[in-house]
Amino acid sequence: MSIDWTHFTPWASLFGGILIGVSAALFVLFNGRILGISGIVGGLLNPKSGDVAWRFVFLLGMACAPWLFLKFAPADLVQVPTIDAGNLTILAAGLLVGIGTRYGSGCTSGHGVCGLSRLSPRSLVATLSFMAAGFAMVFIVRHLLG
Repeated sequence: MSIDWTHFTPWASLFGGILIGVSAALFVLFNGRILGISGIVGGLLNPKSGDVAWRFVFLLGMACAPWLFLKFAPADLVQVPTIDAGNLTILAAGLLVGIGTRYGSGCTSGHGVCGLSRLSPRSLVATLSFMAAGFAMVFIVRHLLG
């Protein structure tokens, strides 16, 4: 195994992780809700009165954040990733993730960031399952399928 030093960004990753953690803590502190993306999107699919605006604004912010970063970040921090997959593969992966979040009662952000910080046993099992499945898929795709 080797590290791709060109794309190794420990400081940007650390800063991003801190922002996610602080955002999750502030969100639960001020709203009393868990900052899980699948729950936020799910609330838009079955809306309750007065519960749509904050969800929409949150998702709009998530969609605009990469654009704002590309526009204002220093050039040495901007590294546009390449995805070595076709549109059908990306669509299938997205659908599988969506199905998995329903079966797992939440997504990686809900369980991995918010659930683990609350010491939830269910979130620990879910996060370990996410990670094990990811490790297995990388091994299968890179070493067995070639």
